[in-house]
Amino acid sequence: MLVTDYVLVGIVSLGIIYVGLNYVFAPKKTAAGFGFTDVPENADTFLNVKGGRDIGAGLIPLTLMIYGDPRALGWVILVAALWPVFDMLIVLRHRGKKAIAFGVHGGTAAVMAVAGLLLLLG
Repeated sequence: MLVTDYVLVGIVSLGIIYVGLNYVFAPKKTAAGFGFTDVPENADTFLNVKGGRDIGAGLIPLTLMIYGDPRALGWVILVAALWPVFDMLIVLRHRGKKAIAFGVHGGTAAVMAVAGLLLLLG
């Protein structure tokens, strides 16, 4: 079961690192997939910052996986599941694409919550 939990966390972690790298190297193109209908013209600097933070957010759970503390990893992933929940709510609040809000951000939050709970209960 621990292997399954680590695979879920690894997929989410590598996924957000990939997204972060895209925000660093192709910010406008990546931002269009976030769920908003409009991306401001001069947003590259902010999007680069978001990319760096996304990369850091993905490295934290990977570090805990290497450290080998499943319980600490479970708490971190469970709490970190709030990030995509807030992303979902922000997209919805600003009348963005509901399919992306629920499917991408909500789905990511659900996978993270399940992985976190599995690690805590395992």
